Amino acid sequence: MYGSVLWAALLAAAAAAAGVCAAPEPVVAAPAGPARGSWLRSRRGRPLAAFRGLRYAAPPVGELRFKPPQPEPAARDEIDARSDGPACPQPAEEGYYVDEDCLRLNVYTPRINSTGSGLPVVVFLHAGGFYSVSGRSDVAGPDYLLDEELVLVTANYRLGSLGFLSTGDEFAPGNNGLKDQVLALRWVQRNIAAFGGDPGRVTLAGYSAGAFSVALHMVSPMSKGLFHRAIAMSGSPISQIPVPPHQRALAERQAALAGCPHRSSREMLACLRNKTADEIGNSLDGFFEYAYDPVLVWTPVVEPDCGQERFLAEHPLTSLRAGRAHPVPCVISQTTGEFFWKAFTILGNASLSSAMGQDWRRMAAISFQLPAADAAADALRAHYLGPGSRGPLANDSHTADALGRLYSHGVIGFGVHTLVNALAVYSPHPVYYYRFDYIGNNSHYMDPATHKPTGVAHHDDLIYLFSINVSFPLIAPSGSQDSRMVDYMTGMWRRFAATGNPNPTAAPGAAAPSGAAWPPFTRSARRYLNVKATPAVQSNMFEEDLQVWENLYNKRNCDFCTY
Repeated sequence: MYGSVLWAALLAAAAAAAGVCAAPEPVVAAPAGPARGSWLRSRRGRPLAAFRGLRYAAPPVGELRFKPPQPEPAARDEIDARSDGPACPQPAEEGYYVDEDCLRLNVYTPRINSTGSGLPVVVFLHAGGFYSVSGRSDVAGPDYLLDEELVLVTANYRLGSLGFLSTGDEFAPGNNGLKDQVLALRWVQRNIAAFGGDPGRVTLAGYSAGAFSVALHMVSPMSKGLFHRAIAMSGSPISQIPVPPHQRALAERQAALAGCPHRSSREMLACLRNKTADEIGNSLDGFFEYAYDPVLVWTPVVEPDCGQERFLAEHPLTSLRAGRAHPVPCVISQTTGEFFWKAFTILGNASLSSAMGQDWRRMAAISFQLPAADAAADALRAHYLGPGSRGPLANDSHTADALGRLYSHGVIGFGVHTLVNALAVYSPHPVYYYRFDYIGNNSHYMDPATHKPTGVAHHDDLIYLFSINVSFPLIAPSGSQDSRMVDYMTGMWRRFAATGNPNPTAAPGAAAPSGAAWPPFTRSARRYLNVKATPAVQSNMFEEDLQVWENLYNKRNCDFCTY
């Protein structure tokens, strides 16, 4: 009997899959040109049309390297959008097929050629420290989110020096990777209606470097009117890490690594344009100083005015204080552990551990991107590792926990905390704040001994929003807690994208929805949603630790500090 039922289920699944395969390939007639895609199925079996590898900008090659992106002319012939385009050049060990002709995006939609009202649109900007990863379907797949009434767009943008080289003058003012993102958003405004999306309900979402980007789009004059809600997960441009006016020293280091002169910007860029993209992408290791730190090498800059369209003309906090931010509702988040795993990497390596213990000020300045190797590093060590902590680091659970917390707050947590507090003061729209505290079956850091998660790492909330086929198996729809977390997270995004409020609402005459009501974060209440198996509203996230950071870096000029 069981065999018959199983065989019948397999036949039904095969028939459903065959139905998708047998259907004519989806074709849309968009302003960018006619495009042919492919059919996929969501996690729960919903048919969805995928259009992958769509160019949104001209290939940034030759003389266009190190220059702002240029629009791609509308195609006359049908665009083959049935597979992913290349990732942008980055270190070869990342394992992607890369090419400079990488300014591509993917569109996933449950609805094409529809005459009805458009669906909410989510545009997702990937993580990767501004030097790696991509928006490909095996990294940010649609299987989970497209069970909801959404259109999903994932976009590549130039990385490393190809996207962020800045000489501080007219030859390379900087921020080209961010200007790529702007052009992708403009493409969405012009074209997304053809894919069933509503250009008036665009949510810009990003993770880590993508979240850093989202927060900058909220204040960039180039991004005004291109999106209507924002989700910034585990990333922030407002922290102890500066947003400099240029990165001339890094540009000169890039030139030296590539064997180019750097006496003048003109000469340096002319030489770098003659190097292959692989030569430049694979030079990243030359920028790390200690244990693959600093986490951020190339960063956005406050551009000089050289007559160009500037993405960022002032520090983002200056824009917020002056009321020049775009008024959109926001969801801001971080995970409980973020970069805690770095502690295990360092303590498990005698050379790295010795260097950090014996030369604390210098290594702390590198790893936590402190403005200077000064007494602030000593204050952080005393708080996290203990007031008597000196010399070599002990390889024990106390040190691992303390150093893990320091990495988590120094690399991600303090910046996110500062961003959410600044938005709560200066934004007229609600700011929803959550902490992802759920430990499931998978994680981006698995204990080497047990092969099980030991905490909630950076990127772990993405496991329940996107299918990440390059790393994890698909979470099947079932009664499992992981499956319920997928439903919870994707439902949160769908509600926020549709209405600007992530809370569920009851139908007229129905009972109030179950679960914790998630209030906006305010300066006075400081409430956030702790997302775990049973979500709960709490207050004062990481208060004791983050108060130390505020005292060190915010108190001198802070009208939004909370402690």
